[in-house]
Amino acid sequence: MHIDVADLRDFYASRLGAVVRRLVSSRIQSRWRRIPGGTLMGLGYAVPYLGAYRSQVVRCGALMPSRQGALVWPREGAKQSVLIDDEHLPLPDNSVDRMLVVHGLETAERVQPVLREVWRTLAPEGRLMMVVPNRRGIWARTDRTPFGYGRPYSRSQLEGMLRDAMFEPIDWTEALYAPPFSRDMLLSSAVAWERIGARLMPGFAGVIIVEAAKELVAPIAKPKKSPVLQEIIKVAPGQIARPASRHQRDGDGGRGGAGD
Repeated sequence: MHIDVADLRDFYASRLGAVVRRLVSSRIQSRWRRIPGGTLMGLGYAVPYLGAYRSQVVRCGALMPSRQGALVWPREGAKQSVLIDDEHLPLPDNSVDRMLVVHGLETAERVQPVLREVWRTLAPEGRLMMVVPNRRGIWARTDRTPFGYGRPYSRSQLEGMLRDAMFEPIDWTEALYAPPFSRDMLLSSAVAWERIGARLMPGFAGVIIVEAAKELVAPIAKPKKSPVLQEIIKVAPGQIARPASRHQRDGDGGRGGAGD
């Protein structure tokens, strides 16, 4: 299920959306305090979290999938948003230093092609950070917020998908422990909810935030031993060959195959 870009814009303009942006931003910036120079790209609807870095980086862009729609960003100055196909990013190989994915993975039609495109565009020392709805959290169980759309994930699912796409997870954190309601009491105590939830309810936050590094060499699996031929089964024309039963193998050395 997709969500329209206008609904995403309106959510972050609300009081609840402002609280979400503050709480999630604090988690993102705890890992990416500064991004000196280089290129930062947001995939999905990451614009609420890109503004803090615009003055730090040489290039900053918002890549908005066509199924979601795009809006003009920022309101002033040079425009840095573009409508894209997330399976074919309009970026050169190894051109991005940081990629931030928000409201993108859970609504992707095919996850692995998207992750492979992110891998292609990231520089060898680049980093990927994803904010994804937690399937165990209450935020994924209601469509009151954008985190209730698409497919939520568990940590083990994210780890498997990242490794399959040649990424190595290097840091995990969570956010949004408070219920997704716009009540004044909940909004005013959101920071306290974060502290208490992280201590007493780990694993039940609204979103999982994972940072991953790009792997340059694919892992090589341990080769399997070739099977050893145990017996030759003779068959007459028109007959079907079947392996000898365990009793036949143990009792007469495997001479009881079809056709003998």
